[in-house]
Amino acid sequence: MTERIEDIARAMVAPGKGILAADESTGTIKKRFDSIKTESTADSRRDYREMLFRANDAMKNHISGVILYDETLRQKAKDGTPLAEVIKTSGSIAGIKVDTGAKPLVGPTSKIETVTEGLDGLRERLAEYHKLGARFAKWRAVIAIADKCPSHNSVHANAHALARYAALCQEAGIVPIVEPEVLMDGEHSKHDIDQCADVTEWVLKETFQELYYANVKLEGIVLKPNMIIAGQKCAKQASAQEVAEKTVKVLKACVPGAVPGIAFLSGGQSDEAATEHLSLINQIGNLPWAVTFSYGRALQAAALKAWGGKSENVAAGQRAFSHRAKMNGMAALGKWQKTLEKAA
Repeated sequence: MTERIEDIARAMVAPGKGILAADESTGTIKKRFDSIKTESTADSRRDYREMLFRANDAMKNHISGVILYDETLRQKAKDGTPLAEVIKTSGSIAGIKVDTGAKPLVGPTSKIETVTEGLDGLRERLAEYHKLGARFAKWRAVIAIADKCPSHNSVHANAHALARYAALCQEAGIVPIVEPEVLMDGEHSKHDIDQCADVTEWVLKETFQELYYANVKLEGIVLKPNMIIAGQKCAKQASAQEVAEKTVKVLKACVPGAVPGIAFLSGGQSDEAATEHLSLINQIGNLPWAVTFSYGRALQAAALKAWGGKSENVAAGQRAFSHRAKMNGMAALGKWQKTLEKAA
């Protein structure tokens, strides 16, 4: 593996491979563990994530990179091997979530809109993360669609922060995952698919404008956008084919061909819907960038349930994770079919 950010970015979107988002904050993973009646401790979090990282079939064949939380990047496996080294040994790349979360954006829409923070001290943190083995990073901006939202202030502030973060990453020899997420879930998610398309186009154009102003090299980033999809509370839900077609249309209008790859977030989609949409997008073809996945819950939910916090269920958890990784790896090649799910 070379240290050039362009090469790392291309490896992150290698054919048939995608990114595992295992960067849940301590608060978020506690909620996931609560669902399986397991106490969230430093050891239980390590054991769960080590189970995923040691699922050899999934990691070697279908996972190109893993986004970690600060705690996990510093943790060692049960045998004393740093978890970042476990990931590297499997042929995957370790990455790190560097934002400190979405905070209310001051103004009349502060109860709805947020801006992501974490730029203070980021240069120094990135230097340390590079020493700890991270070669890419993630920063998530969150855009809500609601009455009079998003505001220009929200779109611009988040795009500007993403660009400053991306420039700092590249300076440190780290590939930035640029993640502007137009939310499909939440209490205000009543928008239809066309509203999602309009807002996503605006957000992506603003983001790439700010990346240009910040002198970010597009060949050394990976874009992590939402798919074009109706809000969860919208009465009219689009077909999977329409989601794929509208997503491709928006991306082609907004994302320069210099970007090596797009790795979608799953948002509030079910495991199978996220896989189906990705496969249909790749079946449309003639795309200037590699198109793959960067899923968290949509890769982990089945594995978490199968594991259930018990050491005797590690193999079952790994099988569930490997299956979802394989299904999404096939979707990244446009070769997924519903019958493959049942075959498992």
